[in-house]
Amino acid sequence: MDCGACAGKVRGAVERLPGVEGVEVALMAERLRLTLDESRTSTDRVETAVRAIGFGISAKGAAPEKPKGGFVLPDGAFPAEPAPRPAEEVTPPAWHATSKGRLLLGTGALLAAAWAVHLVFSEQVAQWAFILATLIGLFPVARRALAMARAGMPFTIEMLMTIAAGGALFIGAAEEAALVVFLFAVGEMLEGLASSKARDGIRALARLVPKTALLESGGRTREVPADSLRIGQVVLVRPGDRVPADGEVIDGISGVDESPVTGESVPSLKEPGAEVFAGSINAEAALRVRVTKRAEDNTIARIVRLVEEAETARAPTERFIDRFSRVYMPAVVGAALLVAIVPPLGFGQAWGEWTYRALALLLIGCPCALVISVPAAIASALSAGARNGFLMKGGAVIEAAARITHVAFDKTGTLTHGRPRVTDVVPSAGAEVLALAAGVEAGASHPLGKAILARAEEDGVTVPAATSARAIPGKGAEGVIDGAVVTVGSPRLAEEAGVLSDRDRAQVEALEREGKTVVIVWREAAPLGLIALRDEPRADAADAVRQLRGMGITPIMLTGDNARAAAAIAGGLDIEYRAGLLPADKVSEVQKLGRGAQVMVVGDGINDAPALAVADVGVAMGSGTDVALETAHAAILRNRVGDVPGKIRLARATMANIRQNVAIALGLKGVFLVTTIFGITGLWIAILADTGATVLVTLNALRLLGFRPGREGRAKMPRRVETAAAAT
Repeated sequence: MDCGACAGKVRGAVERLPGVEGVEVALMAERLRLTLDESRTSTDRVETAVRAIGFGISAKGAAPEKPKGGFVLPDGAFPAEPAPRPAEEVTPPAWHATSKGRLLLGTGALLAAAWAVHLVFSEQVAQWAFILATLIGLFPVARRALAMARAGMPFTIEMLMTIAAGGALFIGAAEEAALVVFLFAVGEMLEGLASSKARDGIRALARLVPKTALLESGGRTREVPADSLRIGQVVLVRPGDRVPADGEVIDGISGVDESPVTGESVPSLKEPGAEVFAGSINAEAALRVRVTKRAEDNTIARIVRLVEEAETARAPTERFIDRFSRVYMPAVVGAALLVAIVPPLGFGQAWGEWTYRALALLLIGCPCALVISVPAAIASALSAGARNGFLMKGGAVIEAAARITHVAFDKTGTLTHGRPRVTDVVPSAGAEVLALAAGVEAGASHPLGKAILARAEEDGVTVPAATSARAIPGKGAEGVIDGAVVTVGSPRLAEEAGVLSDRDRAQVEALEREGKTVVIVWREAAPLGLIALRDEPRADAADAVRQLRGMGITPIMLTGDNARAAAAIAGGLDIEYRAGLLPADKVSEVQKLGRGAQVMVVGDGINDAPALAVADVGVAMGSGTDVALETAHAAILRNRVGDVPGKIRLARATMANIRQNVAIALGLKGVFLVTTIFGITGLWIAILADTGATVLVTLNALRLLGFRPGREGRAKMPRRVETAAAAT
């Protein structure tokens, strides 16, 4: 598939079948997904419908199927293509080896031969040569047009092309008809090349993960396929090798270049216990890595899957243009019919001249450029975003992100590192407060719980086993230790339980004024003491807040932390805040902000998932929980707050690109519709204008592949991309 019209043809061919629902066609991924009632329509019938309109189709994971009847030249006219390799290893063929490439070469050769005949023989013989060239070159186009018509889609570019070229032959413009067929083949070929270029970004992501890995087994290493690795296995990653799977370093210290995955240019130091991503490059020393995720679940695979799935979530603008084109095409055909018959019948004009203008009008009226203007830009933006560590789940998310007026940040793990450290342990009943708190928090995923466990391990504290442990969302956790319920909770939860004394309140207030978060530990109704923790802001948080303000966006911090600790963080970042919020309270705050505004929520924890879901755009930090990542509309892989304004800049640049594309498509068509009706331009100019508009729109969309998140409020493009765009 080469453009949005191709995806529309596949969608139209199968959604008319009985028992077919939820049809999704991804242009860049070239994937068809649907819900099928097999009691009404078989899978074979679906595949037959797709093949009938000239596309190949094969099961997921199988080698691509070559569509039949791509061109009419006999076998052997061009070098044979090699047998296809497995799907994951297939690379796109050279342009001249594709069916459209062969159509271009064949029609070009026929046109050249006809011109040669024109130079050597008489005008009449040359006329027949041009007719023959037109008919042979038009045959595969007409066949596709008829197939589309049988599938219930009569108004396609192939049908318009067939009518225009056939009509030109009918009125005696054979040379021009042959040239139009050739220019149509040129346009089809250019569309294919442009789409292949747009797919390169996704292909490059998929190729980041190495095909093989060095698996340690029985004290020896052996080379195995990377996709065969299982969770718990240990692999050796030598200096210069790519990491074959997501995992945890168990031995070795080395700098790892994660730029292929996250876009972060500075190598990250990896020590035992550190997480590494598949596709990142080990730069310095050998590492032994324990596999923590299967091949299909690693970071790269998730990125590719999200980008591919995002394509099917069509933007509102794209859906509108799709609906518009369905009305526009019949309207153009109707207008061309009126141009052909009204002047001759009503005003005595020449039939041949106005038929010619009507045929040119058919060609210039084709909406290909308009149809591809949105999906081409969206696909380029998704690919560019993935390379920069931004993931957005579809065009609708990009449109919403471009309109954002407020950004609400979670504090812990988002504006801060999410790795608080215990600063104070204040026991009120012996020294067991840290041990009991660690026992309750054993296995916790919350940053505060992890910090308590880390301090207990650091101090060599023996942690007792807890049973019936459970989290109290937004408030704390509890568990049974030695037959008694031990609770680790916020001062608010302690107040509700009635276990805080005046002395405890004074200590809590003093610690909170220092920007610390305080948790209370009690057993049954007896207070055991308190633990204070502090989490420092990320280095780029203040700069990100300044960037958002410079873009006209209002930042705000939403946190379940106490007001004093929140004020200490917010003051350093110059950001408004709302403190003491439970998950439900965050949802309410987002809903309040959303009255008359477009709100983006950025968070990383399970507690943030409800707010992420209710926001216009929910963004999960890459280090966040799987729940947050799945609930969110978008994700940031580099854990950098500065990527939030970068994501919004990309969305705004994409929408600007779409507006430019629509202007190019409609502007060129408007000009040439007028010049065609007045007889200034003819058939070959019409097809050239239509092809040119499609190519210009596609090339303009491809500029987004060079997006770099800058701080000046615009997309930074590499010099080579800017130069190419200027030349275009």
